[in-house]
Amino acid sequence: MSEKQESGDVIRATISGDVSGQVAVGKGITQTQTVGATQPEVTEAELAELRQALADLKTKVAAEAPPEKKDAALERVDELKDAITAEKPDLTTMEYVKGWFVKNLPGLAGAVTSVVVHPIVGRLVEAAGDALTTEFRRRFGGEG
Repeated sequence: MSEKQESGDVIRATISGDVSGQVAVGKGITQTQTVGATQPEVTEAELAELRQALADLKTKVAAEAPPEKKDAALERVDELKDAITAEKPDLTTMEYVKGWFVKNLPGLAGAVTSVVVHPIVGRLVEAAGDALTTEFRRRFGGEG
């Protein structure tokens, strides 16, 4: 014996994409919500652009840092590179390096900050999750 379904007996709702707010549907429903990544993954070309920005920063620091602070400054740039390119970007190290330059080499702090807030860094942070993105915005401002 088969059961006959009248038109309107079943309501199905599928919600996908970047959605916020409420959805109200009626009786006898199947509701599915699919939440996908809001940002595509960072491409190899974008990673190459970021690596170039880090290399340019290192060149600038090597050329402009005074001899007595050059080695320490270059070590901080390497730390920044490692922090940014880690599987989960290390915001504490990024903040430390930025602060070190503000305190020790303020003339280069802007160049460091421009790498920290680079749009591709923001995308890497977003790929690591909402909690890290929120913390990045709290520490460094911007859309990252």
